[in-house]
Amino acid sequence: MKFILHMLAVTALSAGAMATSADPFVGKWVLNPRESKYPAGTCPKSMVIQMESAGKGIRYRSDTTYASGSTAHSEYKADYDGKQALVKGNRGMLLPVLLKRPDSRTVIASYTKALQVVATSRRVVSKDGQRMTITTISRNQSGKDVTTLGIYEKQ
Repeated sequence: MKFILHMLAVTALSAGAMATSADPFVGKWVLNPRESKYPAGTCPKSMVIQMESAGKGIRYRSDTTYASGSTAHSEYKADYDGKQALVKGNRGMLLPVLLKRPDSRTVIASYTKALQVVATSRRVVSKDGQRMTITTISRNQSGKDVTTLGIYEKQ
């Protein structure tokens, strides 16, 4: 009887671990500012991204602190179907996002303004599931493309 209970417990724990590991994006991610590449003076002092599975997509939350001491918060729930989802921030609504998932370790997030894509982020989780690289291309006020590279470690 003890053996059967033990096997049931192991099976339940294994199933729980498999469910959480099915989506490599799920979890808490912390920015590594030393390894990240941002235009001069724009790299956050700290940034934490938390993602959890939500239906056919993800629930996303981020909290950022900049060198100036200012903070930003954003959150949304979006499916991986390329349809717009509203993004809420600590100062109200932000640019809507559309998510597409070309493979299990890659998500493309496109941010739109007046139905035009103004920024695109490519999120890629490493094969070992411990590192996420977010490459974002956006336009600055002069209309030039600016690329940022955020390196995140899973906690």
